[in-house]
Amino acid sequence: MSTSIKPLKGINVLSLSLNLPGPAALLRCTQMGARCVKLEPPSGDPMAAYKDTAYKVLHQGVRTLQADLKTPAGQKRLHTELRKANVLLTSFRPSALKKLGLQWPALHRQYPHLSMVSIVGEPGVGAEHPGHDLTYLAGNDLVTGLDLPATLFADMGGALMSSEAVLTAVLHHQAKGKGCFQEIALSEAAAWLALPRAWGLTKTSGAVGGAHAGYRVYRCKDGRVAVAALEPHFASALCAVAGIAAQGVKTMMLPSTHQALATWFGGQSRKVLDQLAKQHDIPMHTLALV
Repeated sequence: MSTSIKPLKGINVLSLSLNLPGPAALLRCTQMGARCVKLEPPSGDPMAAYKDTAYKVLHQGVRTLQADLKTPAGQKRLHTELRKANVLLTSFRPSALKKLGLQWPALHRQYPHLSMVSIVGEPGVGAEHPGHDLTYLAGNDLVTGLDLPATLFADMGGALMSSEAVLTAVLHHQAKGKGCFQEIALSEAAAWLALPRAWGLTKTSGAVGGAHAGYRVYRCKDGRVAVAALEPHFASALCAVAGIAAQGVKTMMLPSTHQALATWFGGQSRKVLDQLAKQHDIPMHTLALV
């Protein structure tokens, strides 16, 4: 975050979250000025084994400690940190929170000032169900064909919603003088990201799903080009450069326009297309072949 505004300056966030959504949310909190502490099990965070570079980025500015929460010593360290924290961030199932003595009602009685943000897979009773980013995306029609999605959308969307929840908790405490509980479900993050698809915008019949000839990925002579000439003035500029007579949005939906642009792009190099994009103010980005 390239900003000097630090809305969480002076706020202490304690995290017990592992893998990606929780640590990504904690990174955002750090960037917003929070003092962040993370308690990891003696075995560490699995992310360090999956991708050490990702683990290092996610924990920049985070004070990391080890604690086995199933032992008296670990519980002692946990409660030492809870007394100093404004917000607790977790990603356990409710049954695991219960075993650790971290159910919200009891926690709230013991630490009235504390807020809790609980990241789960699905909301309510579904929080006990097994799942992961891929299954939440699949449940919201965001997995097409046999290819895996390009990134972990539900995890990263859930991380943003969780850091938003931390901000909400701070505002609630300022207004009410006490902590609050918020549950963030990764399946609901996926559903939020899937709204354009639910509306039909990103399906093959939608303007940004391939139906509009100015919003597609085409092959070019030595690679690919992502074209986002959706607005009429961009579409007109694209058609003018390609030598196509355009007459509004209807023209961009015609199969003949798709074919004409595909033929034209196929004869252009990435270098030429990059130059044309700058010269004619056309939103295009060239890519290598995969």
